[in-house]
Amino acid sequence: MRLMAMPTLHFGAHRTTIAETALEVGWDLTGRDPSPLGLENAIAAIEDELARQHGSLVKGAAPVTRDATIRDIALAAGVPAGAEMTLAVEAVEQMFQRLAARAPGVPAGREFAGKLVILRELMHHLEFPSIVIRA
Repeated sequence: MRLMAMPTLHFGAHRTTIAETALEVGWDLTGRDPSPLGLENAIAAIEDELARQHGSLVKGAAPVTRDATIRDIALAAGVPAGAEMTLAVEAVEQMFQRLAARAPGVPAGREFAGKLVILRELMHHLEFPSIVIRA
């Protein structure tokens, strides 16, 4: 049985990379407007980019990141702090729903919103069951 390596996930302002694949969408684009229309536009841009890169992306693996904002998303979702944290797709979806509803307690800011939207879409479309966050 061949084990699949955990792809590294990096979120930039203008580009997101998964392992060796660069997606031309970053948190700056997706976090500009957290209104319902802004979120829909961001989701459409991410989906278009995922469709463009379809053949080069691995599905089903749990990616790993060292991103501080993804760690903040995990903490806001109730994941206990630690040197290695696991954030499940269900928790990401709940955080997205809270963001979309503008619920109290969701950290403000374009970077938080943008990375949350990208993470949600990647997890759904690439069937990531969770993401591992390392210190």
